[in-house]
Amino acid sequence: MQGIPWSTVALGSLLLISAGLKGGQKVQSPQPEKSKPPVKMEQRGRILGIGGVFFKSANRDRMREWYSEHLGLADKGGGVMLPWREHDDPQKEHVTVWTIFPASTDYVPATQPFMVNYIVDDLDALLDRLKQEGVKIDAKRMNESYGRFAWIYDLDGNKIELWQPASAKP
Repeated sequence: MQGIPWSTVALGSLLLISAGLKGGQKVQSPQPEKSKPPVKMEQRGRILGIGGVFFKSANRDRMREWYSEHLGLADKGGGVMLPWREHDDPQKEHVTVWTIFPASTDYVPATQPFMVNYIVDDLDALLDRLKQEGVKIDAKRMNESYGRFAWIYDLDGNKIELWQPASAKP
């Protein structure tokens, strides 16, 4: 990925390292009694990771400055791109977009302070399965050069964005 300031990468690395430490000592995650390798799902239409976190602010510019100054997340208008790779296929690189929308946006519903975008491997397969399971699905679709989008709603009515990147063709 290009265009990511080294300070953002360094800060992210420090946060990951410090997350595993407590009081200067390594904290071990609880392990199940019998550790088994993850089950490889052959089914298409699954979540691969978080594609974006979008939230709103009444003072978007000041909020962007605060996150840039204190956490190294420098959003100049297109969001901060945070790269990551798939555990089972490290050759596949993805990006999580972190961005602040103005409080007046209708992209994130007025009833929600934020919205999560999930990367999916096969949008059509996932939507077909969710329809069969009775999940509320927004009729709107969006096709862009960087991928396809759809929206669903959880039990509380929170809008969730689903994104199949252009590189993830079924």
